Amino acid sequence: MCGIWAIFGSNIDMCSHFKAAYKIAHRGPDAFRLETIYQIPSCCLGFHRLAILDVQHGMQPMRVSQHPHIWLIYNGEIYNHQNLKEQFGFQYATNCDGEAIIHLYVQGGIEFTARQLDGVFAFCLLDTANRKVYLGRDTFGVKPLFRVLTAGGILSACSEVKGLMDMVDISAHVKIQEVMSGHVETYNLDSEFRTSFEKIYQFHRIGDPPLYTTFAKVLENDTKASIRILLESSVEKRMMADRRMGCVLSGGLDSSLITALLVKLARKRDLNYTIQTFSIGLDGSHDLLAARKVALYLGTEHHEIVFSPDEAISAIENVIYHLESYDAPTIRGAVGMYLLCKYVKENTDTTVLLSGEGADEIAQGYNHFHIAPSAEDADRESRRLCKDICLFDVRRVDRNSAAFGLEIRVPFLDHHFSSYYLSLDPELKMPHNGVEKELLRYAFKDTGLLPTEILWRPKEAFADGMASPTKSWIECIQNFVEGQIHDSEMEFYSQQYSHNIPISKESLYYRRIFEKFFPGQGHLIPYFWTPKWSVAFRNASLFCSKGIRYTVDTKVKTLHPTMLHIKLDKNESIQQKKDFRKKNALDPLFGPAETN
Repeated sequence: MCGIWAIFGSNIDMCSHFKAAYKIAHRGPDAFRLETIYQIPSCCLGFHRLAILDVQHGMQPMRVSQHPHIWLIYNGEIYNHQNLKEQFGFQYATNCDGEAIIHLYVQGGIEFTARQLDGVFAFCLLDTANRKVYLGRDTFGVKPLFRVLTAGGILSACSEVKGLMDMVDISAHVKIQEVMSGHVETYNLDSEFRTSFEKIYQFHRIGDPPLYTTFAKVLENDTKASIRILLESSVEKRMMADRRMGCVLSGGLDSSLITALLVKLARKRDLNYTIQTFSIGLDGSHDLLAARKVALYLGTEHHEIVFSPDEAISAIENVIYHLESYDAPTIRGAVGMYLLCKYVKENTDTTVLLSGEGADEIAQGYNHFHIAPSAEDADRESRRLCKDICLFDVRRVDRNSAAFGLEIRVPFLDHHFSSYYLSLDPELKMPHNGVEKELLRYAFKDTGLLPTEILWRPKEAFADGMASPTKSWIECIQNFVEGQIHDSEMEFYSQQYSHNIPISKESLYYRRIFEKFFPGQGHLIPYFWTPKWSVAFRNASLFCSKGIRYTVDTKVKTLHPTMLHIKLDKNESIQQKKDFRKKNALDPLFGPAETN
């Protein structure tokens, strides 16, 4: 995780640049550089580094002696940088993955460059010889990038909105915009170094296969084996790090699969440390119990973060500042992620975390997929959610990890894996028999990677899984907000905000905090995240909510809950856990989940 900042066409003094660039210092706590370009005096590039790879030689702005007219700042990881070196015969000056961007650009231009990258990235490349500036962002927008272009020819770009707010103060009519995922923008610098927009190019569409060389082999007649091969390959790519790695583990299917694969590969590589896992929740939450079971099964060094409602509520303002959003579902889950990352930073030496985000979009895991009108409708909805994931779940993991100088990687959003999964027959991907992500679950059935009841644990939203047995996290927030906002304020503020009108006191509470930090930038959240289909207007045989699987009786329209039990005493001692693992070493599966 790093932070990039740039400005072109500005005559503002360096001190002002420093102030703006330093607003994202949290993204890169290891080193900072702010550099002007001698050929272009009105340009300045800023970089905050989190040193993950090639600690000694990875400082930016990056230049190489073979191509001194190219300046690069980027945030992300290029997983195929060594393959590109061999394929094209590049002579690297460093061991940094991002150097591949410079050599690719010289080889074939910016569009060629973007198509060849297997990874997650946001970059700003300056070509002083041709007076060009390029802004590019990966397919899913895993790495953030925002920009401002004024009528006077000033272009500024930054990893986060907060680093551009000074530009808004200078030019009242300026709107910060997000660089679109999967696109490269091209800008020209004139003789006085003012900036003008030239074009935007979409180098990849979600679901299209990679144009670069891939090495994980798909088996034509075995879909489930192909899913296993590609997901494991995705996790293996993301082990590219010189810092300690761990996992965010909720105990749900997605994070548990990623954790199990990382543990498997870590043992294969004989890493000199035990994988650390981290779960969070209110006391007695479903996620804490399920994650404990997974950690015990896999033998990780497990950390449980138990928070109180007051502790979480007091973090909301900081969460919104870092998240740069006022979307209620995103904020609810982000509070837990924020507290988890805070704990990791303060109590461990883990710097890189793997997480399960993206599976619900790729593999149709959300509850509303149970009531999709057709397989084709479900497929379209899946692709729409993938397209906008950078606004919601991906933003949640990026901003909260960056707030504490950590990096979270998301293997389910791997280019190769996601394009293969999305290419499958829509009928295969949709829920069957009330089981969401059924194909993904069956792909790992009988592998022994996870306990059976974890492999088949129903979907719970992150905010729901953190809830205590007696009171949900959402109820805690809403009870708090009720005392903060008077009924009369709802009508007043509903008229004040023409875009994304607050629909509840909770929604209004978040919006007011957002506007305090980022006034006039509400357009950056184009819509509130909501399920596309509602059970209120469509009968379904089965769907899931809050860890309970419900059967819908279409005749009498009643719901019958069937809880999937997790048999693990939350007070179990460490020695009992060790004895349990030893006892079950030859029989890794815990048996089927209990159902009515």
